[in-house]
Amino acid sequence: MKWLNDYKLIVVFVGIVAAMVLNGGRVKADFTFGEPTNLGPLVNINSAYAWGACLSTDGLELYFSSDRPGGYGGEDAWVATRATKEDEWGPPTNLGPTVNSSSNDGASISADGLSLYMTSDRPGGYGGPDIWVSTREAVEDDWGTPVNLGSVVNSSADEIDASISADGLELYFSGWHSGRARPGGYGHADLWVTRRATKNDPWGEPVNLGPVVSSSSQDARPDLSVDGLLLFFDSQRPGGYGLIDLYVMRRPTKHDAWGEPVNLGPILNSSAIEELPDLSADGSTLLFDDGYHIWQSSIIPIVDFNGDGIVDSTDMCIMVDHWGENYSLCDIGPSPMGDGIVDVQDLTVLAENLFEEVNDPTLIAHWPLDEAQGVIAYDNAADRDGILMGGPVWRPDGGIVAGALQFDGIDDYVSTDSVLNPADPEISSGFSVVAWIKDGAPGQAILSQAGGVNWLCTDSLEGNLMTELKNSGRSSVGPMLSQANITDGNWHRIGFVWDGSYRHLYVDGAEVANDAAPLSDLESVEGGLYFGVGSTLAPDSLFSGLIDDIRIYSRAVSP
Repeated sequence: MKWLNDYKLIVVFVGIVAAMVLNGGRVKADFTFGEPTNLGPLVNINSAYAWGACLSTDGLELYFSSDRPGGYGGEDAWVATRATKEDEWGPPTNLGPTVNSSSNDGASISADGLSLYMTSDRPGGYGGPDIWVSTREAVEDDWGTPVNLGSVVNSSADEIDASISADGLELYFSGWHSGRARPGGYGHADLWVTRRATKNDPWGEPVNLGPVVSSSSQDARPDLSVDGLLLFFDSQRPGGYGLIDLYVMRRPTKHDAWGEPVNLGPILNSSAIEELPDLSADGSTLLFDDGYHIWQSSIIPIVDFNGDGIVDSTDMCIMVDHWGENYSLCDIGPSPMGDGIVDVQDLTVLAENLFEEVNDPTLIAHWPLDEAQGVIAYDNAADRDGILMGGPVWRPDGGIVAGALQFDGIDDYVSTDSVLNPADPEISSGFSVVAWIKDGAPGQAILSQAGGVNWLCTDSLEGNLMTELKNSGRSSVGPMLSQANITDGNWHRIGFVWDGSYRHLYVDGAEVANDAAPLSDLESVEGGLYFGVGSTLAPDSLFSGLIDDIRIYSRAVSP
């Protein structure tokens, strides 16, 4: 039984893994965001704002600000609770007149649940909104009266949206410069940090995070991850998708400088407003608001390393092959962005998903080619169904994965709408195309792009796998040829992978060709795809054989 064989392999692999010596660097892990969902009508009501969400460490309390009825001022701090992380949020409760004032009040909770760091423009401050703190001795106790953090942290400018580190020694906040400029800023709003040696010491002089982080635009509303290595924030800087976008930056250790900010992409960011990010303590969920209501998105580790649609011993082998390395494909733990080394934390995430079929948002096109009749090859991932031309024959029992489609090499091919432009900035970090094929002959094409080139084809002399995808400009390196013959009458899983810098060709799980030096980009083409014929529909490029299970990913895989 396959599952039993996989299980035996895993036992062996875990034993090998446990004996390995760990070392390595730091890179970004492979993960994606789920489609954002509204927190629902109890938290978000149509007649009022809800914003500034902050989850407790256990994920069972949700603190946020709202001007809904039942408050004590313009905006108050509220909390919603739930019994488990799988339950819906219950009706929010106002934190009461000790915490809230007749002014505007918002709050974020510390990792230990004993401090609320508040934004408030109540009387007794130093300027506009200031940062205040309310504390309690135990999580069962009531919150105490908020205390202003003092004139070292607060100024005549606006200090808002504080995020406290898990150890309580770093406090990040937004310093706004509209009308009440905080000296030392770079734009309309900047990110600042104040530090202290122990929880009993006073806060030190705030430091601007500097020009790498702070732009000439608005950079605001920071949220620090529990490990202190990720800082989420929102920004109006150029290059985003809308009015305000969500960004993240990371640092290798707490003693290092922050790296370049990275936009969180079009799944989260729209043409409108996305702001006030909050990462859950377990790294599985990101909350944010749209200026009116609170939303959440799941953070999904990509555990199908070879892109075959299931997590199994093959993926385990890939992880073991890169154990102790700074290999981003397998750096899936801790969520969401890994720790820069393939180790036990990544193995734990993989083990939680073993033997499961994958719902992978990065799978942007998938033609199983399992139909028994008709002239449509259905795309299971999107709506780019292919049209059969010339009469290729369905072989329901003839594929390597269920059925397959047989091409006669005379006039058979499939035409689909465009899936991607190889030069699209949204896939600059990589894309992959993989397929199963059998037979074929030298000079034939498996997959090509109308108006462009052949993505997967064979050379005209020996039938070795090659790609004609190349970079643009005068420094173009041209097609890439492997020495792997795929026209020998056997089934082969072939793949092209672009990782944002290098091209790779794969046959049956082995890399058979790659670039010697990085490329700046790939040529831009907008056309649709052809299966079983070259990009110009040349007669000698028509494929003669079986094609099965074509998949296209918006990421680099390891076929």
